[in-house]
Amino acid sequence: MRTIDLPGVALPAPNVVQGLMRIQELDDHDVRTLVATARDAGITYFDHADIYGSELHGCERRFAEAMQLSPSERGQYTLQTKAGIVREGPYFDFSYEHLVASVEGSLKALGTDYIDVLLLHRPDALVEPEEVARAFDDLEAAGKVRAFGVSNHTPRQIELLRQYVRQPIIANQVQLSLTHAPMLAQGIAANMQGLEQSVTRDDGLVDYCRLHGITLQAWSPFQSGTGEGPFLGSTRYPELNRAIERMANKYNVPPIAIAVAWITRHPADMQVVLGTTTPERITGAAKGSEIPLTRAEWYELIRLAGYVVP
Repeated sequence: MRTIDLPGVALPAPNVVQGLMRIQELDDHDVRTLVATARDAGITYFDHADIYGSELHGCERRFAEAMQLSPSERGQYTLQTKAGIVREGPYFDFSYEHLVASVEGSLKALGTDYIDVLLLHRPDALVEPEEVARAFDDLEAAGKVRAFGVSNHTPRQIELLRQYVRQPIIANQVQLSLTHAPMLAQGIAANMQGLEQSVTRDDGLVDYCRLHGITLQAWSPFQSGTGEGPFLGSTRYPELNRAIERMANKYNVPPIAIAVAWITRHPADMQVVLGTTTPERITGAAKGSEIPLTRAEWYELIRLAGYVVP
């Protein structure tokens, strides 16, 4: 498993992360099996959010109840959670009071004294960056959060925060897959007239994050991005799946590993956030961590995903 260094995070961060948004209904044995499978594959980084589960902090609580981590065991995991979405609205709230209350709820649910990484979960149009800075300062000073990031933020939204917060923004979790890759495909088609793909909608997010040392975390790495489910095995992408199968055979891995490898091959050192609760899929996906796709293979896949490669 290839790892990267994240500022403020004690453990080396694997470039494949296990997301836990679907564990609410799993029993203790299944949660422990999922976590053990991830650990066996080299995944020590686990992603939560306060809104995941049938009730607030539900999946965080389910994780803690099943795992019953001792203090020494807790130090073997990087736990990331997110705050800022008010599910009952729905609306977004980056106020000091909401962020601090959310972290307190996550700490209690997770049964831990600290959160390794806190992400702001989708932008709040009414954000007052001074409030965010005050929350970050107090949470850090109290030892309750060790590192901070964002999710689904644009470069300008990040830049606004960076003018006020003292802590580095270490990560931005965004939707990215082979068939939902406008942030990568736009640059390929730059300066092409009359082509939808060439239109910049995120102000160069990938390049911005690379320039500022912000790690991109790809959520929904197997989804088509159209609301029609995964692209792997889908009859909507026959040529793409044939190419994925061919490369899977070449590298002696399951197709899911190739979908992961397409993201991890990018020199931005991205992390892939898995959402599956199926142990076999976790094991297979983790094999994509270090697959050295060639440039030709990488470009072939994005072209077969439906993007223009001039």
